[in-house]
Amino acid sequence: MSKVQLAISPLTWSNDDMPSLGGEIALETCLAGMHQAGFKGSEMGVKYPRTTDELKPKLEENGLVLASGWYSLELCHRSVEEEIDAVQSHLALMKGCGCKVMVAGEVSNTVHGDIEKPLSTRVVLTDEEWKEYGAKVTQFADYLKEHGIRLAFHHHVGTVFETPRDFEMFMQYTGPSVGLTFDTAHATYGGGNAAEIIRLVGERIVHFHTKDVRLDVMKDAREKDLPFLKAVLNGVFTVPGDGDLNWDEIFAALKNFDYEGWLVVEAEQDPAVAHPQTYADMAYKNLTAYVAKAGL
Repeated sequence: MSKVQLAISPLTWSNDDMPSLGGEIALETCLAGMHQAGFKGSEMGVKYPRTTDELKPKLEENGLVLASGWYSLELCHRSVEEEIDAVQSHLALMKGCGCKVMVAGEVSNTVHGDIEKPLSTRVVLTDEEWKEYGAKVTQFADYLKEHGIRLAFHHHVGTVFETPRDFEMFMQYTGPSVGLTFDTAHATYGGGNAAEIIRLVGERIVHFHTKDVRLDVMKDAREKDLPFLKAVLNGVFTVPGDGDLNWDEIFAALKNFDYEGWLVVEAEQDPAVAHPQTYADMAYKNLTAYVAKAGL
């Protein structure tokens, strides 16, 4: 029996960082489309209710459960105590919906959400800053673990956690309580090889985002130093199997760590260009085939 479950992010239908993309698409359309494609789980989006009593039944009506939901960390600026205070409502939602992990990324100094800021302007932490930051992330993860939730730290282009070096810093300066949301496309866009990085960090992976990359679009974006959101609009990302990543190699690397958990399709595109249901259906078909081939 497979140890993985398949979920999809609502970013296929509407974009949290650019609300104008798919802003007119109703939540009900999104959830029904997830179910129609075959997915059993969903991640949070800005259109989702923020209480368990509202969200859980809405998901269940469409045969879905909540796989996780993004939390915006600000530990570069906040104390651990301040972050713990800030996370309470989100933690209650994750626990109430039965989630085992909390996806979180550092946003206090990110440039990925600003369509005018080139990626070259991102903040780069020194080794000493990584050491201090890693200690804070670990304390925060320890707190979540006490409440039955594993922190699934998300590396992301435009944040302090982007490059292969950042993965090395993450492994060196965070404790074992800090899990990782591995994202195939962000690992690639950040300058690495997804399979190689999985082999480095696989023991920490507790959540997995599957996203393909159109390498020609990525190369153009890097050469022109485009802001992240402009690259998204140009179509840098797509669903697994529709881009240029080697999925057999990626899932073979993941298989070596006996991964158990969610495989989430998180492939933001412009829904006016990439028809959401068409791409959701494609994603489920391709991902199911890759999982079966890898024996996950």
